[in-house]
Amino acid sequence: MESNTLMTSHTTPSPHAHHVEQRLTELEIKVSYADDLLDTLNQQVARQQDQIELLLREVSRLRQRGDIGESPTQRDPRDELPPHY
Repeated sequence: MESNTLMTSHTTPSPHAHHVEQRLTELEIKVSYADDLLDTLNQQVARQQDQIELLLREVSRLRQRGDIGESPTQRDPRDELPPHY
């Protein structure tokens, strides 16, 4: 008779087992969203790194050309942003 009781407990999920299964499902969903967010953020960081590298090359090119690194008195005032910007 004990074997029937054990068999019944395995075939019929207890309320606790159902609750644990529900929590596990919710956690799996959250992990899935976190993985998706992580992938999205990684892509964004990669794009930003590409932009940074492009900007560094541009700054280097401008320095070689002589547009950057000159004294402040040689700057054109029209290139400066007003203080409220």
